[in-house]
Amino acid sequence: MNIETFDPSWFKESKTLRGGSSKYTKGVTGGGVTIVGGSKLFHGAPLIALKAVSRIVSMVYFSSPEEDRGIAEKIKSSLLNFIWVPYSDVDRYVAKSEAALVGPGMMRSHISEHGFVCDMEGEQTRRISISLFKACPNQKWVVDGGTLQVTKVSELPGGAVVSPNKKEFMMLFGEEMNNNLDERAEQIFRLAKEHNLVILTKDDVSMVSDGVRVVRVTGGNEGLVKGCTGDLIAGLIVGFLAKDDGLFA
Repeated sequence: MNIETFDPSWFKESKTLRGGSSKYTKGVTGGGVTIVGGSKLFHGAPLIALKAVSRIVSMVYFSSPEEDRGIAEKIKSSLLNFIWVPYSDVDRYVAKSEAALVGPGMMRSHISEHGFVCDMEGEQTRRISISLFKACPNQKWVVDGGTLQVTKVSELPGGAVVSPNKKEFMMLFGEEMNNNLDERAEQIFRLAKEHNLVILTKDDVSMVSDGVRVVRVTGGNEGLVKGCTGDLIAGLIVGFLAKDDGLFA
């Protein structure tokens, strides 16, 4: 297994950054994505993801399982360039998008001993997420936040991008994330290949693998493990995923 190091020159090959045709508008840079997330308790997380992705793509649809117009107004007051869609129509918007993100700000279980054990709030998030995966199995998914904490790894759609923190890594894969970077590279390579996922770990040196390649991304710092940073990164990932492959995104 060869560990590659990300080179900024790779951006020259990005379909996102060099433009091209989109199912929405020809000649624009980004595509169209849908974000599903938010709750009465957590409306800041999807807002951060929305702000990030809106700088990359041409069209952003947002839907929340919590049909509370108050959440919509709070988000709209901070960000204008997205379209709020009713949750009853979310399957249709996910299907016509080029990538989708589910989980930021969605309620998670308070039972942390096992990733597949949920309380009532966590079970609702799990049910909603799995329903979306089944409705749009061929979509390019980014799975984050509450969804990542309440679903089994076997329930995630093939090719999905996940960026778990250490706690979420343990809950999802049933093993601790290695602190040694070389060992972590081997670990995520094995798990990505076994489960058909793209796995990103965030640190001062981040590691990502799709089970075929492993890439280290240097230049990070301890701030990458702070709260809300993951929501921003998830937004960036889904923005690039609309046009680029999972590993690059």
